[in-house]
Amino acid sequence: MLQTHERPTETARITVEVHAPDPISRAGAVSQLRPHPEIDLIGEGPQSPGAAVAVVLSDTTDAATLLQLRGLARGGAARVVLVVGRIREPELMDVLECGVSAILWRHEAGPERLRRAVLAAARGQGDLPADLLGRLLDQVGRMQRNAGDSTCHVPTGLAARETDILRLIADGLDTAEIGASLGYSERTVKNVLHGLTTRLHLRNRAHAVAYALREGFI
Repeated sequence: MLQTHERPTETARITVEVHAPDPISRAGAVSQLRPHPEIDLIGEGPQSPGAAVAVVLSDTTDAATLLQLRGLARGGAARVVLVVGRIREPELMDVLECGVSAILWRHEAGPERLRRAVLAAARGQGDLPADLLGRLLDQVGRMQRNAGDSTCHVPTGLAARETDILRLIADGLDTAEIGASLGYSERTVKNVLHGLTTRLHLRNRAHAVAYALREGFI
């Protein structure tokens, strides 16, 4: 699972907007987020100020949901937490490439779990269920096996330490654990990831891991 357990400072407030298919679902998510003092809920709509994190609720990752996620990605401001009932395997890579930072199963999205996902997304960090990460690895493995001559292709574009860091993220380590494993400071790990995501136009850690898996770096 990609996640962080760090808490923000007392003065930090994260603006969050909730997108849901119906008023009852939206009210439920809002009621779970409202008690957390570090979260500042704002209204949804064209007149609302831009939020740091958008929480999107959906039963499935159907065409309408993917269109909504792409629209948020094009907006460029909000990082996205997707709370979903199920994800069809062919759509998993699409979801990550839409810039989704965190994915939660709806049946697991309690107040504290949702809060952790919002905090991770606000920091540009990923938070994926362990079973989804396993499915992602399986999917990319099949893509590589079906690529025919892919074994003759040596991908370029990632430095060795970038690959090392992404491999550890895929294994579920947080920033501090990655630094301890590789002998880097947390600041170095964050700087490497920032440089990587900026250079390759990746939106967050989850997107970076998906890219590295698809291209055969890890």
